[in-house]
Amino acid sequence: MSAAALTAAAAKARLHEGEEIAFLDVREAAAFGEGHPLFAVPCPFSRLEASALALVPRADCPVLLIDDGDGIAEKAAQRLAACGYTDVSLVQGGLPAWDAAGFGVFAGVNVPSKTLGELLEHDHHPAMIDAATLARWRREGRAHAFFDARPPVEYAKMRIEGARCVPNGELAHRVGVAVPDTATPIVITCAGRTRGIVGALTLRAIGVPNPVYALENGTQGWALAGLPLDRGAQADPLPELDRTQAQASREGAARLIAAAQLSTLTPRAAQSLLDEPGRTSFLFDLRSAQERASRPVPGAVPALAGQLIQATDQYVGVRHARLVLVDDTGLRAALAALFLRALGYDTHVLALDDAEAAEAPVVPSPALTAPALPPAIDARAAWSLAQNGVPVLDVRSSTEWEAWRLDGARWVLRGELPGTLAPSTRRVLLLGDEAGVAAAACELKAAGISARWLPADADACAQAGWPVDRVRRRMSREDARDRVWFVHDRHDGNAEASRQYLAWEMGLVHQLDEAERAAFGWVPVPAPA
Repeated sequence: MSAAALTAAAAKARLHEGEEIAFLDVREAAAFGEGHPLFAVPCPFSRLEASALALVPRADCPVLLIDDGDGIAEKAAQRLAACGYTDVSLVQGGLPAWDAAGFGVFAGVNVPSKTLGELLEHDHHPAMIDAATLARWRREGRAHAFFDARPPVEYAKMRIEGARCVPNGELAHRVGVAVPDTATPIVITCAGRTRGIVGALTLRAIGVPNPVYALENGTQGWALAGLPLDRGAQADPLPELDRTQAQASREGAARLIAAAQLSTLTPRAAQSLLDEPGRTSFLFDLRSAQERASRPVPGAVPALAGQLIQATDQYVGVRHARLVLVDDTGLRAALAALFLRALGYDTHVLALDDAEAAEAPVVPSPALTAPALPPAIDARAAWSLAQNGVPVLDVRSSTEWEAWRLDGARWVLRGELPGTLAPSTRRVLLLGDEAGVAAAACELKAAGISARWLPADADACAQAGWPVDRVRRRMSREDARDRVWFVHDRHDGNAEASRQYLAWEMGLVHQLDEAERAAFGWVPVPAPA
């Protein structure tokens, strides 16, 4: 398939037509983090097919690709066509042409969601508390409830001691048991700004009477104030609701849905939307793991409500797609719908408590095919081939490579293949996970090179006699192009990186052009009482 090439101006115009389109940036993560168009979704060529099938589940959805003007988009278009995508185009000249046309280039990740957070702060002015004031409250023993809005994996990396991990959405759903006294001030933090702002506004949206504050600049603001962070903490179980509190959540959902005029669905109506041709529909389950297990919704993607708002482009690759949000009481889904609607999505709430126990929609199978994995090979046989000169290519992430390496294996990115191999090469061994190996094998097959997959871990390889280097080694920024380096060390004591990050976040709104600003909708949050 030959993909149509659009000028940067034509591509930008398409993005603002209000129709579905998947704008995929096929450069690696480092390049994406340094700068990309506002609504471009990261879909690195090294893991193209696996990412695309999750982000763009409809075969005839229009797909627009952008690269660095280096020909990777043309290759990506061919690979997507092989998966079954039928409408793929690319930006002629890639990001250099986009930039030369005078269009905005935004550093960082999750930029639309973070931009929404800054717009929310500008529009609704949630109450803020600075680090020094919160520290004084703590010294004085002043009563307050302190929550970290991030998921447990981020909370474990660093937290402010005393903050309880209750992610956004869950806090609103469980606030009656988490903070039974309606006079107790509530403070919400995250790592920076967005989730603290959104968390405070979710509580305002459902009419929580407590004074609610977002910690200004989150853990970074705390560290910049010279205050300590705690690392390695494990999140406590979420507060459990009794019948009375669950009913309060249902009533809060009903009030919010009515006030914000949110769309609600029955399971049957949701199934009709999921089955509708010509539209891209996603089904997200916002319940806890235990709740999902007790009443499964087949094919629904599990997600925390707050993370779906915070990092939407990690879940949804199609602008203006339809999002069906599943919950039990409906409150977590309604809150997510409120904010995701402002990002331009068509949102719908499905509250399972309102449905019969046997009712649940099912996600139809997509008419798309992932690339096939090459045949697997065990570690002993692979080591024998390697000793006889068969090249071993390591296509794992650079962070995995830093932890351990096989003797003689060469770390590569898919886009480098087959150029890093000798012209006489006819077979190789690939070390990595299914997505990375299948992707790399496509490039090798196109060059007439057969591949075998080595799925073994370091221990299995060592037991087979393969020398394994387990000394942790750091890969250079120039080589580790598969990870975001944009102020990457802001949580590791680099105060200047934190200041740069916070300035970047607060400056996002000023980067928007007229069409980009118009793409963000209004979030109807009442003024504080």
